[in-house]
Amino acid sequence: MFIGELAKRSGVSTRSLRYYEQQGLLRPRRRASGYREYDDSDVATVRRVRVLLAAGLNTDLIREVLPCMADEGAILAPTCDEMAQDLRDERERMSRSIEQLQAAHAMLSSIIHAGEALTAGTRAGAGAGSTA
Repeated sequence: MFIGELAKRSGVSTRSLRYYEQQGLLRPRRRASGYREYDDSDVATVRRVRVLLAAGLNTDLIREVLPCMADEGAILAPTCDEMAQDLRDERERMSRSIEQLQAAHAMLSSIIHAGEALTAGTRAGAGAGSTA
């Protein structure tokens, strides 16, 4: 099938499919004319890539773990022990990032709250001074 058919069957834009190819996630055959030609198995590969992207993995890590992923219904399962460890490491990295973002969020909320209290006090003080 050509790229347009793969896009239709996978629900992914042709631009994304070209990007996946550029990243080494898809490897279509090329005809003499230069047209990309995909197999039915590429539909499943695109689905796996989409699941892994939705899980927060970058394309470099996806390229590494993709050969060791098996479909388990709507989800994927690693079939290689070392890939499972890579996924656990990535989950830990994400957890640290989440904690850092939560701390930054709390700090920003404190700053906003302090600013609101300050400007509310300034408005109240300005209002009280103008009535005298």
